[in-house]
Amino acid sequence: MSKLPVQPATPSFYLASSSPRRKELLAQLGYQFDIVIPDIEEQQQATELPLSYVQRLSQQKALAGVSLISHTEHAKRPVLGADTIVVVDEKVLEKPQDYRDFQQMLRALSGRQHQVMTSVTVAMGEQYKTQTVVTDVWFKALTEQEIDDYWHTGEPCDKAGGYGIQGIGGRFVSRIEGSFHAVMGLPLLETDELLKEFIISNQ
Repeated sequence: MSKLPVQPATPSFYLASSSPRRKELLAQLGYQFDIVIPDIEEQQQATELPLSYVQRLSQQKALAGVSLISHTEHAKRPVLGADTIVVVDEKVLEKPQDYRDFQQMLRALSGRQHQVMTSVTVAMGEQYKTQTVVTDVWFKALTEQEIDDYWHTGEPCDKAGGYGIQGIGGRFVSRIEGSFHAVMGLPLLETDELLKEFIISNQ
């Protein structure tokens, strides 16, 4: 009986995130990776545009990850950092602080279009490269009962904009233009291209 050929291990890198969704998406791409969790303050500056904000966060996470591993035997591994924000009327909707904050977010998204911006940065040493994907998302009109019921599922608490498209919150989405996976937290195409570029250069 013939045996299937053993596939070589995918070159390793570090993911600078504790997000279970990003771990799942990277696993879909077939990569093997380790986790490093940098301490980055996610606070938009007063004059900072949403696009600049999300790009800065992804870059800071990746570069902070590089710093954390710089004195280890894996110092030459690439580090991937990513961040996702929800934007409506040029205002960034962060993770809801409480029920009232969540209500205001869902009311703002109800029956209209918003944008989800996901920025991905891969860094190695002092070199880094960033790609950002902007996806347009439309919500159906929501009732107050739907908003209240969704809060009590517990799903919105750790989600930018107060919803998760891959979970129960997907029932509110009537249409998207762009990358579904970017809305989840990691655009697969762009992430794969960045990782391959850095992994090949490290071989």
